[in-house]
Amino acid sequence: MLTRIDHIGIACFDLDRTVEFYRATYGFEVFHSEVNEEQGVREAMLKINDTGDGGASYLQLLEPTREDSTVAKWLAKNGEGVHHIAFGTADVDGDAADIRAKGVRVLYDEPRIGSMGSRITFLHPKDCGGVLTELVTSAGTEH
Repeated sequence: MLTRIDHIGIACFDLDRTVEFYRATYGFEVFHSEVNEEQGVREAMLKINDTGDGGASYLQLLEPTREDSTVAKWLAKNGEGVHHIAFGTADVDGDAADIRAKGVRVLYDEPRIGSMGSRITFLHPKDCGGVLTELVTSAGTEH
């Protein structure tokens, strides 16, 4: 069962400049940053709040590290802005299977490793009202 909005992914051309905007404008600080070589992005997670299920809600700022990454292609087509929404779940495998059974395309056969050691998969935007949707099981969450 989906329990919360885990994060909103925002694609940007300059991660440092975008982090500074969110810090100066809203007071959000970087909670975690990393480079995900598989996805070809450098990212910063800005923690917004803690949630009742032991998780948190974040803004995930994404800067491509190579031109062939999904985020780089998305930026070239759309410019900076909201890239995806992610919902938290204790069981990414089970929820992905349930959603797939309802006719929604799940982009990965098996969840992959995402930010902060989480397990993730994506749902096809054409099946989700034009919104790229991610399912996230945080690291340390039972599944």
